Amino acid sequence: MNKKIEDAINAQINAELWSAYLYLSMGTNFRAKGLDGIANWFEVQFKEEQDHAMILYKYMQSRGARVVLKPIAKVETEWKSPLEAFEDTLAHEQKVTAMIHNINKLAIEAKDYATQNRMVWFIDEQVEEEEEAEKNLSAVKMIGDNPLGLFMFDKELGAREYHQASALK
Repeated sequence: MNKKIEDAINAQINAELWSAYLYLSMGTNFRAKGLDGIANWFEVQFKEEQDHAMILYKYMQSRGARVVLKPIAKVETEWKSPLEAFEDTLAHEQKVTAMIHNINKLAIEAKDYATQNRMVWFIDEQVEEEEEAEKNLSAVKMIGDNPLGLFMFDKELGAREYHQASALK
């Protein structure tokens, strides 16, 4: 595997683990505030991000590349509102999308067809991630200061269930 691609995927593994840690922190924040449904949404997101890291981890191993795990940077621990958290979520997912696109670009330049193929799953996944973040952000903007709206939204997000990523099966 090309060294640039190997380095970029190692950085992505770290970013996915950081994402998991961020979403777990968001879940903890909202569970402490009695918004268990919103906490559930972030806790499911935590598990999904761990899956993403493991998909890349296993991919690197299958290609004979070396996985280098680095320290996970500190994450925030407090969000004033679901609005603030979902704004952060969307911005973060957009950053992750750019990183995935960069790996794909490097794979195209190196004519690394296997990595290009693996990145297709991640590109599709990021479309879903951004769409979900935008949907939740729009909902909390619509809710505004309406406590009944927040109650209903919290209940809706409480129904979200974790499903292991298809690429890990």
